[in-house]
Amino acid sequence: MWNWLHAAVRKILSGGVSVSEDKNKQEEANPVWLIVGLGNPEREHTGNRHNIGFMALDRLAEDGNLPAWRNKHGGLINETKFVASGERALLLKPQTYMNRSGQSVAEAARFHKISPSNIIVLHDELDLPPGKIRVKKGGGAAGHNGLKSIDADMGSQDYWRIRIGIGHPGDRDRVSDYVLSDFTKDERHKMDILCAAISRHIDLLIKGRDADFMTKISEETKD
Repeated sequence: MWNWLHAAVRKILSGGVSVSEDKNKQEEANPVWLIVGLGNPEREHTGNRHNIGFMALDRLAEDGNLPAWRNKHGGLINETKFVASGERALLLKPQTYMNRSGQSVAEAARFHKISPSNIIVLHDELDLPPGKIRVKKGGGAAGHNGLKSIDADMGSQDYWRIRIGIGHPGDRDRVSDYVLSDFTKDERHKMDILCAAISRHIDLLIKGRDADFMTKISEETKD
């Protein structure tokens, strides 16, 4: 009887919701995945090859009819819930510039208690042709300053990467100017198709079906 009375009092004090019910609702509302798109802020960089991570997240937000991005964790954030998996994800576009992306990613991950294994980072990849992607979990930064920053600030490399090919200028001395220049019209068309495919099928990666994710992307981005 006393246990029942105690529970009833707690429910009244919590506004008619039991503590266990309230906890379950909080857990359901918290994002369990963090999807990060890398790039540089400011309008002048919008169409840069280095900003393909931002472009991919913008497409995801557009397809999901998400509200306006808001400022938090040193970046622009949004939230979505994937229909197929039922998983909630925080979308993040760090505004700390590429070389300091890790500050924003680490702050968001720690605030929401999201483990590295539940983080997906979309970034540009020089060693892949434009419009092609590779997916892997863990591994080194391969010279990418955004990934180096995330590795350092997270203290872990155990996160997913979606490497989006932008091609290589053919000369190492031209790399900096190349990544900070805009896609050509043909390249941008390929990127639009790729970003749309990523948006449609990223839920497969969240469900642990990375091979299926790659298959779908390959099928929908064939030349």
